[in-house]
Amino acid sequence: MTNTDTFVIVGAGLAGAKAAEALREQGFTGRIVLVGFEEHLPYERPPLSKDYLAGTKDLEKVFVHPRQWYDEHDVELRLGDAVTEIDRAQRQVQLTDGGGVISYDKLLLATGSSPRHVTIPGADADGVHYLRSLDDADRLKQVLATSKRLAVIGAGWIGLEITAIARKAGLDVTVIESASLPLLRVLGTEVATVFADLHRSNGVTFHFDAAVREIRVQEGRATAIVLASGDVIPADAVVVGVGAAPNVELAESAGLDVDNGVLVDEAMRTNDPDIFAVGDIANQQHPFYGRRIRVEHWANALKQPKTAAAAMIGNGEATYADLPYFYTDQYDLGMEYVGYVAPGDYDQVLFRGDVAAREFVAFWLKDGVVQAGMNVNIWDVTDAIKGLIHSRAVVDPARLIDTNVSLDEVMQ
Repeated sequence: MTNTDTFVIVGAGLAGAKAAEALREQGFTGRIVLVGFEEHLPYERPPLSKDYLAGTKDLEKVFVHPRQWYDEHDVELRLGDAVTEIDRAQRQVQLTDGGGVISYDKLLLATGSSPRHVTIPGADADGVHYLRSLDDADRLKQVLATSKRLAVIGAGWIGLEITAIARKAGLDVTVIESASLPLLRVLGTEVATVFADLHRSNGVTFHFDAAVREIRVQEGRATAIVLASGDVIPADAVVVGVGAAPNVELAESAGLDVDNGVLVDEAMRTNDPDIFAVGDIANQQHPFYGRRIRVEHWANALKQPKTAAAAMIGNGEATYADLPYFYTDQYDLGMEYVGYVAPGDYDQVLFRGDVAAREFVAFWLKDGVVQAGMNVNIWDVTDAIKGLIHSRAVVDPARLIDTNVSLDEVMQ
């Protein structure tokens, strides 16, 4: 790389900002252009459904860097704009609204994901909310301050985190979920039950195995949820949290390989050697698992850019091998999860600690080997859990669940 090279980053979120940071830290002195369609500075998304939404984190602390950082590190911010086309042959990107064309030597895609929308009658009414952006979070803050009854469609991470904050704010909350438990596909019955009990103990009403027939609307505003069963759930506002889809349209139209995200190798490189992808959209060939993995976790947006930057610059053999990691905070429950288990791809869940008191570690095992671990209100054990996963060794279940045996000593 030379100081005349231009690297363009598409997507000005956490992953995009961290990529610009990593490029400078790793010695790239050429031009960096960071393009994002939002007007806001790049920001982190986890606080939007956690402490920022709850009002315990200030706006300035949500941003990845203050504005002067971009000036000081010579990063061109093109906010309120978007890339509409990639010309791989000419190595150029086309911007909207007269933004012109930018030539690139290397291109990084960090376009993130978008909430999946429901298509039922009333879905477009005022008072129906999704949470993905900072503006969405600000609108929801107003909802929490002015509403008494909230209906949440979907008992995934976003839906449950919003539910917890709404309950703490004094709202009556009803959650409608198509499965028989919250987070069932992700956690399985054993651990999903913990979250169902947590929310019930905090006054949440659940409708499981339920389908929404329509959102009832009066004078253009949502007033109730009507279930397929005919049950009517009055609501001053509705939050929809039914998952997200990777924003792969730009990559797909450019002819990049796309299948449940943009396909990338261990160095985050696409099938075009000059184009890379990170974050929610990256379906990576993971060196530890020997298969492709795409997870929409904050940790990937935070850490994958460092690997991509090294590969873009040509700094040796870049490989992203971190285990998937995410966390949540709901009421008095704090949790960290590390590892990866495809839905249903385990044969045993073991608990270490006091599940009733919500102070425990859960382990997902297959053929006696730890695949993933989740610590709930127990801290400083993530590295030990990673060690168990990396060992790929068959564990002794009795030692694994014995709190008198440290996790570091389970394999001894």
